[in-house]
Amino acid sequence: MTGDFGFNARIAEPLVKLALQEDIGNGDITSEAIFKDERGFGFFVVKDDGVVAGLPVVELVYHILDPSISVELMVSEGATVKKGDRIIEVNGPVQSILSGERVALNFLQRMSGIATLTSKFVRAVAPYGVRICDTRKTVPGLRYLDKYAVRVGGGVNHRFGLDDAVLIKDNHIRAAGGVKPAVDAVRRKVSFTRKIEVEVQSLAELDEALEADVDIIMLDNMGVNDLTEAVRRIRSVSPHILIEASGGITLDTVIRVASTGVDLISVGELTHSVRVLDISLELQENWI
Repeated sequence: MTGDFGFNARIAEPLVKLALQEDIGNGDITSEAIFKDERGFGFFVVKDDGVVAGLPVVELVYHILDPSISVELMVSEGATVKKGDRIIEVNGPVQSILSGERVALNFLQRMSGIATLTSKFVRAVAPYGVRICDTRKTVPGLRYLDKYAVRVGGGVNHRFGLDDAVLIKDNHIRAAGGVKPAVDAVRRKVSFTRKIEVEVQSLAELDEALEADVDIIMLDNMGVNDLTEAVRRIRSVSPHILIEASGGITLDTVIRVASTGVDLISVGELTHSVRVLDISLELQENWI
């Protein structure tokens, strides 16, 4: 799963700077009181099995905080690791290493937790050729990193924001007076180059979406029987419509959903309630 996941340091840099300012403020009074010029080294150690994501962010943390710190990556981004594995070595001023410890770990643990859970979903549906995608249920301000971590875990990104894709949801449909009025309004104002996705919650709404000739249909909170029937109806009309399933899908239910024949499964759990991957920084006692 390791490879180039499209990390953009220019987007991540202001997030890291904000996190360092939040944590360090006017100075790390504890580390500054104990250490001056001492140099040392330590390792980031994984305390549970998982998938690593966020290595470039750790590099960025220490580069911004103190460029004299050497950060050596001992595994690749997206690597599957086991409890006890050393994944990063840091070498340099002890004071700076400790001052950046929590920020580096906060990013690394959260992103690795997202990648780890995503990889479990991806492996579960692999026999069905279904793609696992994320949602906009991310930590405000951290969406770029959350969605990057999903890619590291083998998932794909849904829209990043309201400005990059058309998705007509239940409240749009209610307020517009139905699927057709909502789709018609979009078509009057949005370029024909944009695909139109509509969320439906019943087979009746599905029929409206099919009549409106949309590009992508999201089947939201449907049981397996309705999902199966919905896929049958969509395929009978057009094999080119992308079919997405969403709504409270878990590892316990994702295989049954994938077996219905959908193309995509969006999972809010990937980012909205992350169990971080347990990782710690362990400094060594033999100072340089």
